[in-house]
Amino acid sequence: MADATGTTGTTGTAAPFAVGITVRGYETDTQGHLNQAVYLQYAEHARWSLLQASGVRQSDLLDRRIGPVTIETTIRYRRELRAGDEVQVSCAFVWGEGRTFVVEQTVTKGDGTVAAELRAVGGLLDLDRRKLLTDPGAAFRELAAEPAVLGLD
Repeated sequence: MADATGTTGTTGTAAPFAVGITVRGYETDTQGHLNQAVYLQYAEHARWSLLQASGVRQSDLLDRRIGPVTIETTIRYRRELRAGDEVQVSCAFVWGEGRTFVVEQTVTKGDGTVAAELRAVGGLLDLDRRKLLTDPGAAFRELAAEPAVLGLD
């Protein structure tokens, strides 16, 4: 289901990881378009799939008492999606300095048409202190069996 291509670039960004999804009829609105909220669900599915491909499981995060949080998400809708459309949802983490990171995602139709572009700012929350970790990349690097999938050397 998921295709992990996770090679690390010099900018701290992994090559896009992608998950295939078929748009289901019940996910569409009255105009027959994919409902705008479902794009967020597709993006979330791709992010968790990427974490799993790197070897980070949700239970690992909970055992460490940390969890990923989304601080901001921007979606640019480019082309409509309809029931039955086959799409690829890519996901790449972009690491910088500090408590946050960026997740860049693209929803692409089978013919290569970009349907949507998503950019999210996230962090890793200490579940007990309710504060963001100062170095989320270090925490993911520790947990991941394949940190390169996450763009971490």
